[in-house]
Amino acid sequence: MSRRTDPVRRPLWRDRNFGAYWAAQSLSAAGDSFAYIAVPLLVLHATGSVAQMGLLTAAAGAAAVGAGIFGGVLVDRYDRRKLMITADLVRLVLYGLIPLAWLGGPQVWLLFVVLPICEAAGMVFQVAAVTAVRNLVDRPRITEANGRLQATYAAAAVLGPLLAGVVSARFGATAAIAINAASFALSAFGLWLVRLRRSDEGATAGGAAGREGRLAEFLAGARFLWRQPVLRSLTILLSVFIFLTYGFTDVLVYHVKHDLGGSDGTVGTVLGLAALGTVVGALLVAPLRRRRGFGITWIGAHAVCGLAIVGIGVVGSVRGVTVLTAVYLCGVSVGGICSMSLRQEITPDHLLGRVTSAFWSTHYALGPAGAAVLTWAAGRYGVTAVTVVAGAGCLLVAVGGLFTPIRRAGSEPMARPSATPRPATSQAS
Repeated sequence: MSRRTDPVRRPLWRDRNFGAYWAAQSLSAAGDSFAYIAVPLLVLHATGSVAQMGLLTAAAGAAAVGAGIFGGVLVDRYDRRKLMITADLVRLVLYGLIPLAWLGGPQVWLLFVVLPICEAAGMVFQVAAVTAVRNLVDRPRITEANGRLQATYAAAAVLGPLLAGVVSARFGATAAIAINAASFALSAFGLWLVRLRRSDEGATAGGAAGREGRLAEFLAGARFLWRQPVLRSLTILLSVFIFLTYGFTDVLVYHVKHDLGGSDGTVGTVLGLAALGTVVGALLVAPLRRRRGFGITWIGAHAVCGLAIVGIGVVGSVRGVTVLTAVYLCGVSVGGICSMSLRQEITPDHLLGRVTSAFWSTHYALGPAGAAVLTWAAGRYGVTAVTVVAGAGCLLVAVGGLFTPIRRAGSEPMARPSATPRPATSQAS
């Protein structure tokens, strides 16, 4: 096959279908970062309580976990692109309600209604988005595609928090949420332009899946996850990691505002500049995994996260917190892209949605409780004590990886050649 038509050799930036998907998700990520800043600020301004921030995060996380249980079944049964567009439109409407309701004064109760529903829709969107990568690029390019997507998301997230801080300080946090709502309209339009490849194995297995009961469909993903040694170990260790870090953003916002005396603009600056760490991690992950293998890369990334979290509570300056948060996000980026890519590579396409759903639902299950505990402890015992304990726990997660099949997992899935590349024109849906 010539270089011109070989989909494996062609640069991803020249793939118009991938480019449309890439642009849509980048715009969505930039807008979503406004809510990332604005929602905690709304709660903090209205209540002054970090514990209330944690409760809202916990409620939203519980809804996401619940949606994740069945999200994989939906993704494997129905058109992934249409599900993503529907999730975008739901979030457009619901986030748009917040600034309208706030015109009459703070309505914290509305956040406890809207945010869980939006997080549930977001979970379905994310499961579909992860599985869609398999239908956009050929298998040898999955890690590269994930790295490019995550790097661009992070680059957009650098500008997003900076602007969100400025908008929140000048016009109020509700204005930032209105911008977030509008971003979902742009994302939906971009996805409407995308065409996903149709998997032959998915077409064959999809009919069989349709004849299964819904519980059996969900359990098929959970069984695959549990029987695969590396994925099983990742799920267990990440459950602990998520418990320790799910409320980290709330604690960080509280730390910058309460302990370091920062403004809304300072919060946006810290999170915006720290997002550069995600960009760096996304660009480093593919070469690190090629050279060091999956196991060493994943374990090292989580060790870095633990050390950074400890440092965040110890340093007493906004500059130090910003740098260490960037280091933490770099580690999260490397570890997350590694595990996501491995899962995409070794899971059959017709099971990918259910495996992703089972993976996320399981390791996020402890997240809501972790957020509530972490924020309560930060308010009671201080941020330093909480970050030292959470960071030490993350280090133990990394050490635990040395005693599981994760340690021996190399880059074999990346090195395995895929089947003869299928022409994109014959796979369009």
